[in-house]
Amino acid sequence: MAEDISITIVINGKEHALEVEPRLLLVHAIRDRLGYTGTHVGCDTSQCGACTVIIDGAAIKSCTLLAVQADGARIETIEGMASEDGELHVIQRAFSEKHGLQCGFCTPGMVMLTKAFLAENPNPTDAEIRHALAGNLCRCTGYQNIVRSISFAAESLSTGAAS
Repeated sequence: MAEDISITIVINGKEHALEVEPRLLLVHAIRDRLGYTGTHVGCDTSQCGACTVIIDGAAIKSCTLLAVQADGARIETIEGMASEDGELHVIQRAFSEKHGLQCGFCTPGMVMLTKAFLAENPNPTDAEIRHALAGNLCRCTGYQNIVRSISFAAESLSTGAAS
């Protein structure tokens, strides 16, 4: 049996020191060890995107990374999106206002993907949004309202409506 390894990660601005097994997936460190349960486990095989978080600015499926590989990383989860006073981020508001969610299971991953995507492409076309969403699955919405939500979020961010 391999010895535990010491890692330090920063999640939503808070530093966490952990002792982890070398085989522990980052998603399980985030959820089970640190309690950030908004990051969902949908498939454990990188097919669904429900576990998407932002690591050092890039949207990453946290089930594809070992916790030890994230040592020293800055990670953003859905819990870090709203302001300290509970006001939703403009992307979260867009998903709510444009009905980009139904059951909500995929929503945290979709929101995190959207944040990273819009940071790189602040004025995307619907086709670019659909392409960006290719790795995140939703079983409820048919994606039209998700695309609408992301377009609305991009528009809101460009006009300064961000929280």
